[in-house]
Amino acid sequence: MLEGLSQFGSAFAGFMTPGTLFNVLWATFLGIVIGALPGLTATMGVALMTTLTFTMGRDQAILVLVCVYVGAIYGGSRSAILLNIPGTPASACSTLDGFPLARQGLAGRAMGISTSGSWLGTLFGIVCVALFTPLLAEAALSFQSYEFFWIGVFGIVIAGTLAGGDPLKGYIAGFLGLWIATIGQEPHYNYHRFAYGWADLSGGIGLLPALVGVFGVAEVLTAMRGPAYRVTSKAVDSILPRLADVWKYKRTIFRSGAIGTFIGVLPGLGEDTAAWSSYAAARRASQEKEKFGKGSVEGLMAAETGESACVPGAIIPVLTLAVPGSAPAAALMAAIMIHDFKPGPMLMIETPQLFYQIVAMLVIADMAKLAFGLTLVRPLLWILLVPRERLMPIIFVLCTVGAFAITQRVFDIYVMLFFGLVGFVMRELKFPMAPLILGLVLGELLEQNLTRGLVISSGSVAPFFTRPVSGVLAAITIFAILWSIPPAQRKIKAGVRGLFGRGRRPA
Repeated sequence: MLEGLSQFGSAFAGFMTPGTLFNVLWATFLGIVIGALPGLTATMGVALMTTLTFTMGRDQAILVLVCVYVGAIYGGSRSAILLNIPGTPASACSTLDGFPLARQGLAGRAMGISTSGSWLGTLFGIVCVALFTPLLAEAALSFQSYEFFWIGVFGIVIAGTLAGGDPLKGYIAGFLGLWIATIGQEPHYNYHRFAYGWADLSGGIGLLPALVGVFGVAEVLTAMRGPAYRVTSKAVDSILPRLADVWKYKRTIFRSGAIGTFIGVLPGLGEDTAAWSSYAAARRASQEKEKFGKGSVEGLMAAETGESACVPGAIIPVLTLAVPGSAPAAALMAAIMIHDFKPGPMLMIETPQLFYQIVAMLVIADMAKLAFGLTLVRPLLWILLVPRERLMPIIFVLCTVGAFAITQRVFDIYVMLFFGLVGFVMRELKFPMAPLILGLVLGELLEQNLTRGLVISSGSVAPFFTRPVSGVLAAITIFAILWSIPPAQRKIKAGVRGLFGRGRRPA
């Protein structure tokens, strides 16, 4: 314990230099701007900044990306409260009560609630990262290829099931990502798959150009196709958080922080699921249910706390299992691997300093977010006046530069454009993006562990089901698939009712 605190203190002190603090300030501010501008998501911000920080030192590059991630999730509440337009998918829940509060002349109070809830939610998640990541990493050391295979499959299945909409579309998106991940050389025997004699394809599909295409170019196409939104400037009252609000809803804050962190740990669900789940739990437990949706302080506090607690929560499986908890965390994981770190169970043994550095990065980013949230409300209002359509050409140029910058191959620009079209079509057809990204990220992990497990077992699949932990993971995965099928779900419910209803005598 004392050794951990000492390493955290050393990591924190190492970031207290003028150059590092400057990076924290501009990266957090940029993240808030990205989140505040409707359509510019946190995933797109992290993916794009990964390509633009490729030449930076790895500690500074990861710090910048963490600050952009934290700032973007918080920044989405600005446009949600003032314009009734969620800046990011995670802030959609905040429109339910944030915009009604603004219409009542309480825009400043709403943004103060958003700031305090977001700050406390991230802080709660940071404590969970510090406490549970070493324990989970130690437990994961006993995992073998069989367990890691099922963790990857479970991540894709649960993302497809709970990401919203039709589960079948989620599964299709997830397995499409898995198929794309198999393009290129087979890792054990190096034969080419789906390359069709094209040398560039034989090297595989780059993760970051694909991410930039799916979230950047697809967003540009969506914005250009859709109608322009009207922006308005609103005067705001005092934006200082009220301690009375925080104290009154302390149970809501704690509950939403726990829900947000837990959902962050589950692969692929993300901040929007955390916000809606926290909001629903707060409404069920509230004594002021009639205010929800009409300007409830408790509802806004729950949504903001839950989505912000999800950010550190989503980083926990990245560090311990190399499985991202959300789409922005997938982009962050890709950046960590690009900078020669290896997330997973061995991280705490090989590079334990990275864990303490990321905890320190989250603390610093959270404090910078609080400072900007309390001081730069009115300048951010002017940023919201910029029409989104004027920003899209700039975003497209940055996407192109970012895709080319990593390997300096024109082929990666083609990859970006192709995945931009794929992402645009999938959005129009209401396919979720999180399973697609998880499939891309986890494809290599799944294939390596499946092949390694079969080699160890001499071709037998039995250990994938008979080992205690892998058997439990397999059962949970199969149950999640069955639960997403309505007829199977009805039979399961009927079976449970029959099991627990036996022995009861009719009244």
